[in-house]
Amino acid sequence: MAKKFKTMDGNCAAAHCAYAFTEVAAIYPITPSSTMAEYVDEWSAKGQKNIFGQTVEVVEMQSEAGAAGAVHGSLQAGALTTTFTASQGLLLMIPNMYKIAGELLPTVFHVSARAIAAHALNIFGDHQDVMACRQTGFALLASGGVQEVMDLGGVAHLAAIKGRVPFLHFFDGFRTSHEIQKIEVMDYDDLKGLIDQDALKEFKDRALNPEHPVLRGTAQNGDIYFQGREACNKYYDAIPDIVADYMKEISKITGRTYKPFNYYGAEDATEVIVAMGSVCQALEETVDYLNAAGRKVGVLEVHLYRPFSAKYFFDVMPKTVEKIAVLDRTKEPGSLGEPLYLDVCSLYKDCDNAPMIIGGRYGLGSKDTTPTQLVAVFDNLVSSEPKNGFTIGIVDDVTGLSLEIGERVNAAPAGATRCKFWGFGSDGTVGANKDAIKIIGDNTDMYAQAYFDYDSKKSGGVTMSHLRFGETPIKSTYLLDEADYIACHKPAYIYQYDILEGLKKGGTFLLNCVWSPEELSEKLPANVKRYIAENDINFYTINAVDVAVKVGLGPNRINMVTQSAFFNLSEVIPFDKAVALIKEAIQKTYGKKGEEIVKMNCDAVDGAIDALVKIDVPADWKNAVDADAADNNRPDFIKNIVDPVNAQRGNKLPVSVFEGREDGTFETGTSRYEKRGVAVLVPEWNKDTCIQCNQCSLVCPHAAIRPVLVNDAEKAAAPASFETLKAVGKDFAGLEFRMQVSPLDCLGCGVCANVCPAPKGKALVMKPIDDVTPTEEPNWTYAMDKVTNKADLVDAAASIKNSQFAQPYLEFSGACAGCGETPYIKLITQLFGDRMMVANATGCTSIWGGSAPSMPYCKDENGRGPAWANSLFEDNAEFGLGMVIANNKIRATLAARMDEAMDKVSPELAAAFKEWQENKDDAKGSKAAAEKIEALIKDADKSNAAVKEIADRTDFLVKRSQWVFGGDGWAYDIGYGGLDHVIASGEDINIFVVDTEVYSNTGGQSSKATPTAAVAKFAASGKKVKKKDLGMIGTTYGYVYVAQIALGANMNQALAAIKEAEAYPGPSLIIAYAPCINHGIKAKGGMGNSIAEEKKAVECGYWHLWRYNPLLAEEGKNPFILDSKEPTGNVTDFMMGENRYLMLKAGYPEIADELFAKAESDLAIRYENYKRMAKND
Repeated sequence: MAKKFKTMDGNCAAAHCAYAFTEVAAIYPITPSSTMAEYVDEWSAKGQKNIFGQTVEVVEMQSEAGAAGAVHGSLQAGALTTTFTASQGLLLMIPNMYKIAGELLPTVFHVSARAIAAHALNIFGDHQDVMACRQTGFALLASGGVQEVMDLGGVAHLAAIKGRVPFLHFFDGFRTSHEIQKIEVMDYDDLKGLIDQDALKEFKDRALNPEHPVLRGTAQNGDIYFQGREACNKYYDAIPDIVADYMKEISKITGRTYKPFNYYGAEDATEVIVAMGSVCQALEETVDYLNAAGRKVGVLEVHLYRPFSAKYFFDVMPKTVEKIAVLDRTKEPGSLGEPLYLDVCSLYKDCDNAPMIIGGRYGLGSKDTTPTQLVAVFDNLVSSEPKNGFTIGIVDDVTGLSLEIGERVNAAPAGATRCKFWGFGSDGTVGANKDAIKIIGDNTDMYAQAYFDYDSKKSGGVTMSHLRFGETPIKSTYLLDEADYIACHKPAYIYQYDILEGLKKGGTFLLNCVWSPEELSEKLPANVKRYIAENDINFYTINAVDVAVKVGLGPNRINMVTQSAFFNLSEVIPFDKAVALIKEAIQKTYGKKGEEIVKMNCDAVDGAIDALVKIDVPADWKNAVDADAADNNRPDFIKNIVDPVNAQRGNKLPVSVFEGREDGTFETGTSRYEKRGVAVLVPEWNKDTCIQCNQCSLVCPHAAIRPVLVNDAEKAAAPASFETLKAVGKDFAGLEFRMQVSPLDCLGCGVCANVCPAPKGKALVMKPIDDVTPTEEPNWTYAMDKVTNKADLVDAAASIKNSQFAQPYLEFSGACAGCGETPYIKLITQLFGDRMMVANATGCTSIWGGSAPSMPYCKDENGRGPAWANSLFEDNAEFGLGMVIANNKIRATLAARMDEAMDKVSPELAAAFKEWQENKDDAKGSKAAAEKIEALIKDADKSNAAVKEIADRTDFLVKRSQWVFGGDGWAYDIGYGGLDHVIASGEDINIFVVDTEVYSNTGGQSSKATPTAAVAKFAASGKKVKKKDLGMIGTTYGYVYVAQIALGANMNQALAAIKEAEAYPGPSLIIAYAPCINHGIKAKGGMGNSIAEEKKAVECGYWHLWRYNPLLAEEGKNPFILDSKEPTGNVTDFMMGENRYLMLKAGYPEIADELFAKAESDLAIRYENYKRMAKND
């Protein structure tokens, strides 16, 4: 049979094998494993058959623990069942893994191995999660690359069926799961022929069945439990041979040799590295490089990690080995060594003339591991004093464990074309490069590899695409450090990053910008000009924004323009052929979104070539002089940590930088120093039409536009361009008003301009950033640094207008442009920020709210602001409750100490103590009393222990405002049990749910908040059941304040609900509608219409506004207030404005109308129920 090659990533390869052997898949989304399950769900929805001639039944559970339970039950009922997970999700499965292994059930868990949240969350790859499962009884099988995932994924399923031992098949998260490679695809017919049919029948026969019942899962005492645990030994003893036999069969089919341990290198090697995972491919390159230089080295690659077989290890390890270095991609603090190292040491403990064995750590959190570092490991082995417990990839100048790195080594085979693309999240660069790599891989004889490196921001972050093409298989499992072609798709990046680092002499550089050739000498930084001139770089520019706008895509979707330019300049394949293939890919990618979208993208491809400009590089660029760097009084934390990380130089920071921050503590307010300048268009204020409503400030997702009040002196000292109006309002006599924009912090979504209600024409007009920045950036700096905040003139909570004069304690986050979540939380911080405690669920709100190094939560001039922490995804409500309980206990202790000290202090201080005790649960009262205590206690006698304790803990006197933030995936699904328990507790805690109706952070998977008919991942053919009414469930307790809000529909109702919830002396739950980039808003401007979309949703009855206030019931009134008006229009029209519903119409027209009608009916029933509740007396 002819070999079939296809270009795919590791997750797709794993899904391909899993689908073949799976009848049921029980899943839950988690990065970076989610796409495996998404592929399975998509293929099943399309009717693809597995090797049994069936489609796979996919069930999405509420958590990974739930998924593991469903896997367990499905296996016991006789269905071959699979799941896909990583990291904390895998850890949640551990209890069921023990059960599944103990009951000898043949499942496979496919795991894209990922870091564990310890001092910080990290979504990238290492082996910490897998190593936490060694003890469960699962066999552990490792794949080191995309091709190995394809080849060995089937081995795991085959061996599990034959051997009755469950398997955990793992590969490196991101480095393998998301690396795209051209690989040979395993044919299902080949795999089907390898199944042990007798073992399969026996599994089915053992299934729980009332026709021949048995009982499993007994409770056993100490008399027999131990014996039962030992009875399984024979199954584990048999696994290495079973795996080895299946590897032989796969080797026959593929021609690629697989064994439980594979050896690569010199047959008479004296130094060998033992490792597993993606580093093995980089090690093979390194071994070839060193052996070519006369060394005798090798690498022993671990595939079957559990059971760990001495027989198969010694079969391949050269007998000549004298020194072994074991690399572990994990850390076990306090151990004698990491797991693989200890295993290898155990193998040799009874051997005569055993080699020297040392171990080291590498690659945690996807830290790049290069041949240069691996050469250092081999060099360490032959040094006079080899270092044990070493690290590579970092500089450990604290404990001194890192190895010295020599000169850069280029171990990659010659002949590969290497390309790097700097893109902006959501501009389509990554998607276009995925298409490009597949075009080249699937349509030529060349091998291709792509890997994508990201920062932690949402759709507005920096993306770095690393592409390689060549005539031989590509083993370079590390980032490019040298390139033939570099493209920069965001002109602001040339000021922020070393864009041209690694571009070879004579290489090609493409810059997307609006600048003419004549303007480049002025606009380009000196270092860029020098590099281009000194290295004979072929320099091109393209105004991709102009092309994209002309064809109708808008200023942010430039991917097809730049992709076409890449194929033209790189000449990897003939350009005419490339254009035809790009257009085929466009049809495949965008066909469901309509012919109009397809045509616009094709037109963008055609328009690119005429927009390319070859730049004649002036000779004097070689002499360009760097401008003096402005310090601007940047704090040390910013200079030493934030700036390097923001500049993509974080890999070079030594361990000593984090001394004193070992627990992961970060300073707040660091985002204000970033100044990304990434918007294409930013708002410019027109004072002549402004009505001073402050709505633009309210809805800005990034707090990049704010009202400013100035007095005469401040106005006189302002820049000449600092135009103002007479401030409107009785509280603002003698003051001038200005709406100030920060162009370098703005993301250019246009929400502010779209919302502006000025009757005489918009008071905000979107203009090119280069036109606005020279004037408005100095104005912003003046307004923030020199103008006093005047929020104390008004009650910030009294109105929307007033609220916006208060400082936002959330600014310049990493949220998407137009984000529907951040305006709500920003408003909460303006009302309560100086006394807020925040427990934040993992998800979008934690990623844009707490991703190093840019911290958007900030402090005021008094040093106060939200204290923020993230625990886990599943336990956030409980985490917040723990904060409440601790705070209550500490404050109760303070009250008791005041009683003890009352007659030991001055009458004035005693009176202040009493005032505090009487008002400690009131925000204003506790704040007033706290100020008196802090002033008076300074002179009190601290030799009294009670007084001393009070003096030490005055920072607990002001009543906390405790908030719990998270999305619908947390609140409706994985965290619902905890949320329910916390609101049932009766404690004074505020839970705020930003409801995007999907798992936004992991890419748009369905949750119980997803409405009927919506297309989401794991609901590829539309959600069949209605949305859970979380708010109504909350009202059943009777003592929980509950509200549903939508800022764009009724700003005053949202403000009222937030105020009432915080003031309510008990639990509160607010659910806020938050449009998301995953919704695919069709209106021109996309997410720039997020606030308008909220308004539409409420007007048509898609979303309802209401409040349930238990205090009204105490007054004998109806606690339920329906704030929504009678719907106008219909829900289907609203749905047709979002791609998540349009895709159902395009992909499954036969069921779309039925589901749309059901959605209308579900919402109508819900609204009628609300009306009944509102009428109840």
